[in-house]
Amino acid sequence: MPKNFQVEYQVEENSEAASLAAADSLASSVQSAVHEHGIARIAISGGGGPKRMFQLLADPSYPFRDRIDWKRLLIFFVDERCVPPDSPDSNYRLAKETFLSKVPLPEENVTRIEGELEPEEGAARYESAIRNRFRLEGAQLPRFDLIVLGMGTNGHTASLFPDSEALHEMMRLAVANHVEDKNPWRITLTWPVINHADKIFFLIQDGSKAEVLREVLLGRYRPETLPSQLIQPESGELTFLLDRAAAANLPQPDADGRGLLEVSR
Repeated sequence: MPKNFQVEYQVEENSEAASLAAADSLASSVQSAVHEHGIARIAISGGGGPKRMFQLLADPSYPFRDRIDWKRLLIFFVDERCVPPDSPDSNYRLAKETFLSKVPLPEENVTRIEGELEPEEGAARYESAIRNRFRLEGAQLPRFDLIVLGMGTNGHTASLFPDSEALHEMMRLAVANHVEDKNPWRITLTWPVINHADKIFFLIQDGSKAEVLREVLLGRYRPETLPSQLIQPESGELTFLLDRAAAANLPQPDADGRGLLEVSR
Protein backbone atom coordinates (compact mmCIF):
# COMPACT_ATOMS: atom_id res chain seq x y z
CA MET A 1 0.00 0.00 0.00
CA PRO A 2 1.31 3.47 -0.84
CA LYS A 3 2.21 5.67 2.11
CA ASN A 4 0.48 9.03 2.25
CA PHE A 5 1.88 12.04 4.04
CA GLN A 6 1.38 15.76 4.01
CA VAL A 7 3.95 18.30 2.87
CA GLU A 8 3.47 21.86 4.01
CA TYR A 9 5.60 24.59 2.50
CA GLN A 10 5.98 28.15 3.64
CA VAL A 11 7.24 30.61 1.02
CA GLU A 12 9.00 33.75 2.23
CA GLU A 13 9.94 36.73 0.10
CA ASN A 14 13.71 36.28 0.47
CA SER A 15 16.39 34.25 2.23
CA GLU A 16 16.46 36.53 5.29
CA ALA A 17 12.74 36.02 5.86
CA ALA A 18 13.14 32.26 5.39
CA SER A 19 15.95 32.20 7.97
CA LEU A 20 13.76 34.15 10.40
CA ALA A 21 10.94 31.64 9.90
CA ALA A 22 13.38 28.78 10.51
CA ALA A 23 14.71 30.35 13.72
CA ASP A 24 11.15 30.86 14.93
CA SER A 25 10.23 27.26 14.12
CA LEU A 26 13.29 25.90 15.91
CA ALA A 27 12.65 28.03 19.01
CA SER A 28 9.00 26.96 19.07
CA SER A 29 9.94 23.29 18.77
CA VAL A 30 12.37 23.59 21.67
CA GLN A 31 9.76 25.34 23.81
CA SER A 32 7.15 22.66 23.05
CA ALA A 33 9.52 19.79 23.79
CA VAL A 34 10.68 21.29 27.09
CA HIS A 35 7.06 21.90 28.09
CA GLU A 36 6.06 18.33 27.19
CA HIS A 37 8.94 16.30 28.63
CA GLY A 38 11.41 18.67 30.25
CA ILE A 39 14.12 18.46 27.59
CA ALA A 40 14.55 19.14 23.88
CA ARG A 41 16.74 17.07 21.57
CA ILE A 42 17.40 18.51 18.12
CA ALA A 43 19.76 17.61 15.28
CA ILE A 44 21.09 20.38 13.05
CA SER A 45 22.64 20.34 9.59
CA GLY A 46 25.66 22.23 8.30
CA GLY A 47 26.60 23.97 5.11
CA GLY A 48 25.72 27.51 4.16
CA GLY A 49 21.93 27.07 4.37
CA PRO A 50 21.43 27.30 8.15
CA LYS A 51 24.22 29.82 8.84
CA ARG A 52 21.93 32.86 9.03
CA MET A 53 19.43 30.91 11.13
CA PHE A 54 22.23 30.12 13.60
CA GLN A 55 23.21 33.79 13.77
CA LEU A 56 19.63 34.84 14.43
CA LEU A 57 19.25 32.32 17.25
CA ALA A 58 22.33 33.73 18.99
CA ASP A 59 21.64 37.43 18.38
CA PRO A 60 20.23 39.11 21.53
CA SER A 61 18.53 41.77 19.40
CA TYR A 62 16.13 39.09 18.13
CA PRO A 63 13.61 37.28 20.37
CA PHE A 64 14.73 33.69 19.75
CA ARG A 65 17.64 33.60 22.21
CA ASP A 66 15.42 34.47 25.18
CA ARG A 67 12.71 31.99 24.19
CA ILE A 68 15.02 28.98 24.54
CA ASP A 69 15.86 27.30 27.84
CA TRP A 70 19.42 26.50 26.86
CA LYS A 71 20.16 24.26 29.84
CA ARG A 72 17.38 21.94 28.69
CA LEU A 73 18.47 21.78 25.05
CA LEU A 74 20.61 18.94 23.68
CA ILE A 75 22.22 19.53 20.29
CA PHE A 76 23.20 16.77 17.87
CA PHE A 77 24.37 16.86 14.25
CA VAL A 78 22.66 15.36 11.21
CA ASP A 79 25.96 14.77 9.44
CA GLU A 80 29.61 15.76 9.29
CA ARG A 81 32.52 15.71 6.91
CA CYS A 82 35.43 13.55 8.04
CA VAL A 83 37.64 16.49 8.92
CA PRO A 84 38.99 17.87 12.22
CA PRO A 85 36.61 20.08 14.24
CA ASP A 86 38.67 23.20 13.44
CA SER A 87 38.55 22.62 9.67
CA PRO A 88 36.76 25.28 7.56
CA ASP A 89 34.71 22.39 6.14
CA SER A 90 33.48 21.18 9.55
CA ASN A 91 29.76 21.49 10.25
CA TYR A 92 30.59 21.59 13.94
CA ARG A 93 32.95 24.54 13.47
CA LEU A 94 30.30 26.51 11.57
CA ALA A 95 27.71 25.88 14.28
CA LYS A 96 30.16 26.68 17.07
CA GLU A 97 31.38 29.96 15.57
CA THR A 98 27.95 31.29 14.58
CA PHE A 99 25.77 29.89 17.35
CA LEU A 100 26.94 27.42 19.99
CA SER A 101 29.71 29.57 21.49
CA LYS A 102 27.45 32.63 21.65
CA VAL A 103 24.57 31.28 23.73
CA PRO A 104 24.41 29.95 27.34
CA LEU A 105 24.36 26.34 26.19
CA PRO A 106 26.38 24.00 28.45
CA GLU A 107 29.24 22.44 26.50
CA GLU A 108 28.21 18.97 27.66
CA ASN A 109 24.83 19.47 25.95
CA VAL A 110 26.48 19.26 22.51
CA THR A 111 27.11 15.84 20.97
CA ARG A 112 29.32 16.33 17.94
CA ILE A 113 30.40 13.82 15.32
CA GLU A 114 34.12 13.10 15.65
CA GLY A 115 35.05 13.66 12.03
CA GLU A 116 38.77 13.53 12.81
CA LEU A 117 38.57 9.78 13.44
CA GLU A 118 38.58 7.05 10.84
CA PRO A 119 35.11 7.16 9.20
CA GLU A 120 33.81 3.83 10.52
CA GLU A 121 35.12 4.53 14.02
CA GLY A 122 33.61 8.02 14.00
CA ALA A 123 30.23 6.64 12.93
CA ALA A 124 30.31 3.90 15.59
CA ARG A 125 31.24 6.39 18.32
CA TYR A 126 28.46 8.76 17.27
CA GLU A 127 25.92 5.95 17.30
CA SER A 128 27.11 4.91 20.75
CA ALA A 129 26.84 8.51 21.99
CA ILE A 130 23.27 8.76 20.70
CA ARG A 131 22.33 5.46 22.33
CA ASN A 132 23.70 6.67 25.65
CA ARG A 133 22.06 10.10 25.45
CA PHE A 134 18.66 8.64 24.58
CA ARG A 135 19.10 5.55 26.80
CA LEU A 136 18.14 3.28 23.93
CA GLU A 137 17.75 -0.46 24.20
CA GLY A 138 18.12 -3.03 21.44
CA ALA A 139 16.72 -1.87 18.11
CA GLN A 140 15.10 1.28 19.51
CA LEU A 141 15.44 4.44 17.42
CA PRO A 142 16.08 7.85 18.97
CA ARG A 143 13.13 10.24 18.73
CA PHE A 144 14.51 13.69 18.07
CA ASP A 145 12.12 16.52 18.82
CA LEU A 146 13.30 18.30 15.67
CA ILE A 147 15.66 17.60 12.79
CA VAL A 148 16.71 20.49 10.56
CA LEU A 149 17.64 19.47 7.00
CA GLY A 150 18.93 21.11 3.86
CA MET A 151 18.99 19.85 0.29
CA GLY A 152 21.68 19.89 -2.39
CA THR A 153 21.27 20.68 -6.06
CA ASN A 154 21.57 16.92 -6.70
CA GLY A 155 18.65 16.12 -4.38
CA HIS A 156 20.75 14.84 -1.47
CA THR A 157 19.98 15.59 2.16
CA ALA A 158 22.07 14.96 5.28
CA SER A 159 25.00 13.04 3.74
CA LEU A 160 22.65 10.70 1.89
CA PHE A 161 23.96 11.17 -1.62
CA PRO A 162 22.63 9.71 -4.89
CA ASP A 163 23.65 6.08 -5.46
CA SER A 164 25.61 5.90 -2.20
CA GLU A 165 25.75 2.94 0.17
CA ALA A 166 24.09 4.76 3.08
CA LEU A 167 20.77 4.78 1.18
CA HIS A 168 20.45 1.05 1.86
CA GLU A 169 21.17 1.15 5.59
CA MET A 170 18.11 0.23 7.67
CA MET A 171 19.52 -0.91 11.01
CA ARG A 172 22.28 1.51 12.01
CA LEU A 173 21.72 4.94 13.54
CA ALA A 174 24.77 6.55 11.94
CA VAL A 175 27.03 5.37 9.15
CA ALA A 176 30.13 6.40 7.24
CA ASN A 177 29.32 7.20 3.62
CA HIS A 178 31.71 7.67 0.69
CA VAL A 179 30.73 10.39 -1.77
CA GLU A 180 32.28 12.11 -4.76
CA ASP A 181 33.50 15.35 -3.19
CA LYS A 182 36.66 17.09 -2.04
CA ASN A 183 35.97 15.50 1.38
CA PRO A 184 34.87 12.08 0.13
CA TRP A 185 34.02 10.55 3.53
CA ARG A 186 31.02 11.70 5.53
CA ILE A 187 29.23 10.47 8.64
CA THR A 188 25.45 10.74 8.62
CA LEU A 189 22.31 9.83 10.46
CA THR A 190 20.41 7.20 8.51
CA TRP A 191 17.06 7.96 6.95
CA PRO A 192 15.03 5.68 9.29
CA VAL A 193 16.39 7.73 12.20
CA ILE A 194 15.47 10.98 10.50
CA ASN A 195 11.96 9.75 9.69
CA HIS A 196 11.41 8.79 13.33
CA ALA A 197 11.77 12.41 14.51
CA ASP A 198 8.78 14.22 15.97
CA LYS A 199 9.26 17.19 13.60
CA ILE A 200 11.36 17.74 10.49
CA PHE A 201 11.83 20.82 8.39
CA PHE A 202 13.90 21.56 5.32
CA LEU A 203 15.37 25.05 4.96
CA ILE A 204 16.03 25.84 1.27
CA GLN A 205 16.92 29.32 0.02
CA ASP A 206 18.42 28.96 -3.41
CA GLY A 207 16.86 29.34 -6.85
CA SER A 208 19.34 26.83 -8.26
CA LYS A 209 17.44 24.15 -6.30
CA ALA A 210 13.97 25.07 -7.59
CA GLU A 211 13.78 22.37 -10.24
CA VAL A 212 15.20 19.55 -8.13
CA LEU A 213 12.79 20.54 -5.34
CA ARG A 214 9.90 20.20 -7.78
CA GLU A 215 11.19 16.76 -8.79
CA VAL A 216 11.56 15.67 -5.15
CA LEU A 217 8.01 16.69 -4.24
CA LEU A 218 6.05 16.24 -7.46
CA GLY A 219 8.14 13.93 -9.62
CA ARG A 220 8.40 10.17 -9.90
CA TYR A 221 9.71 8.36 -6.83
CA ARG A 222 13.42 7.78 -7.47
CA PRO A 223 15.14 7.75 -4.07
CA GLU A 224 18.41 6.35 -5.43
CA THR A 225 18.65 9.45 -7.61
CA LEU A 226 16.86 11.91 -5.32
CA PRO A 227 17.61 10.81 -1.73
CA SER A 228 15.53 13.64 -0.25
CA GLN A 229 12.50 11.58 -1.31
CA LEU A 230 13.41 9.10 1.44
CA ILE A 231 12.34 11.64 4.04
CA GLN A 232 8.81 10.47 4.82
CA PRO A 233 8.16 11.20 8.51
CA GLU A 234 6.33 8.62 10.57
CA SER A 235 4.38 11.55 12.01
CA GLY A 236 2.87 12.08 8.55
CA GLU A 237 3.90 15.74 8.35
CA LEU A 238 6.85 17.40 6.67
CA THR A 239 7.61 21.13 6.37
CA PHE A 240 9.68 23.06 3.84
CA LEU A 241 10.73 26.63 4.64
CA LEU A 242 11.56 28.30 1.33
CA ASP A 243 12.43 31.61 -0.18
CA ARG A 244 10.55 32.67 -3.30
CA ALA A 245 13.37 31.61 -5.62
CA ALA A 246 13.50 28.04 -4.26
CA ALA A 247 9.70 27.71 -4.50
CA ALA A 248 9.48 29.02 -8.07
CA ASN A 249 8.43 25.67 -9.59
CA LEU A 250 5.92 24.61 -6.93
CA PRO A 251 2.16 25.30 -7.03
CA GLN A 252 1.35 28.87 -6.07
CA PRO A 253 0.91 29.22 -2.28
CA ASP A 254 -1.98 31.09 -0.70
CA ALA A 255 -1.93 34.77 0.26
CA ASP A 256 -0.07 33.95 3.47
CA GLY A 257 2.64 32.07 1.57
CA ARG A 258 1.45 28.62 2.63
CA GLY A 259 1.14 25.64 0.35
CA LEU A 260 0.03 22.07 0.98
CA LEU A 261 0.72 18.88 -0.95
CA GLU A 262 -0.61 15.37 -0.41
CA VAL A 263 2.20 12.99 -1.33
CA SER A 264 1.74 9.27 -1.93
CA ARG A 265 4.74 6.96 -2.18
